[in-house]
Amino acid sequence: MLGITDLKPGTFFVYENQPHLVVSAEHSKLGRGGSILRSRIRNLKTGAIFDRTLKGNESFEEADVTRTPMQFLYTDDSGATFMNMSSYEQVTVPTTVVADQKSWLKEGMDVQVMEWNGEALGLDLPIKVEYEITYTEPGFKGNTQSSVLKPATIETGANVMVPLFIGQGDKIIIDTRSGNYLERAK
Repeated sequence: MLGITDLKPGTFFVYENQPHLVVSAEHSKLGRGGSILRSRIRNLKTGAIFDRTLKGNESFEEADVTRTPMQFLYTDDSGATFMNMSSYEQVTVPTTVVADQKSWLKEGMDVQVMEWNGEALGLDLPIKVEYEITYTEPGFKGNTQSSVLKPATIETGANVMVPLFIGQGDKIIIDTRSGNYLERAK
């Protein structure tokens, strides 16, 4: 069992019979009262993030969330298919679980699939990933400043905003958490 002092960012625990992840936590000690934890937690089944204030006398069961390294193979109507890197078994993760991360998946990418009680809860993608620009409007000579952005389409079909000097066929690095352009790949 976990007390509120054990709930630190990155900790998995069971709250209201569902697995949750602590996103942020701030411990406070009240004068004559007990301690409290102001936390921001994410429901791993629904993806909803909400704030909760937990009291010092509460205890929680630790969620046995496993992270399995897998390689992305392809997507279809039923979801995204991954291959377990150790057993070579193929697993299909439903589209509802993959959700917004689907646009950042590219063939052969190594990811970690989070599972709880045999059910896939989500994906941990690499933070920085290299993609190739498949379409963008050409820039103009002299546009070397990166403060002005233009739309571009990457190899997975996702649209991103890139600086004017980036052209079609260039390779760029994207932050998969936010979808923002980071730098030109070398």
